[in-house]
Amino acid sequence: MLHYLTIGAILGLSAGITPGPLLTLVISETLAHDIKAGIKVAVVPMITDLPVILITVFIISKLSGFHNILGGISILGGCVILSIGYKGLIFNRVELDLEQKNPNSFIKGILVNALSPHPYLFWFSVGAPTITKAFNHSITAFSLFLISFYFFIVGSKVLLAILTGKSKSYLTGKGYIYTMRFLGFMLCVLSILLFYEGLKLFQIV
Repeated sequence: MLHYLTIGAILGLSAGITPGPLLTLVISETLAHDIKAGIKVAVVPMITDLPVILITVFIISKLSGFHNILGGISILGGCVILSIGYKGLIFNRVELDLEQKNPNSFIKGILVNALSPHPYLFWFSVGAPTITKAFNHSITAFSLFLISFYFFIVGSKVLLAILTGKSKSYLTGKGYIYTMRFLGFMLCVLSILLFYEGLKLFQIV
């Protein structure tokens, strides 16, 4: 169970602080308006991810007997995580576009996350297979993964909104850069495990 708690924490924290459309909106809304606006965007994944999770878990559960397909999905997940990890390893700074300063931060956050391909790709290739394995292990493992994932993905975005609102220089500081690079390394390690799992399903190892 600790295994799923740790994976949820690593994936959630990495997704929470890795630069992307939603994080960019969190920061830009904080800078353009206030911390409250950034927090409204930060909690969006808890709403928009639910239908994606249900659909992808349903698909994965129907493929439980097709080991070659699941092996391909696991390797795809490894590629997704490796790509994110590599970006973390070479991370230097956050680039923002602050030209748009419209209100309705929460609605904008929902639109950005719902229309972005990232959540769909993540849940299909990594999230749903992990949830399925956790559920097959026990309800506790399933709950720990989801709780730790959303605690860290939302919590880290909320924390970044607060830090950005109080000190705009934080995003270019060494602490944030080193955190990104450490998480990038951890994701690269996790991608190796996903590749190995995929090769096992293909009965190559």
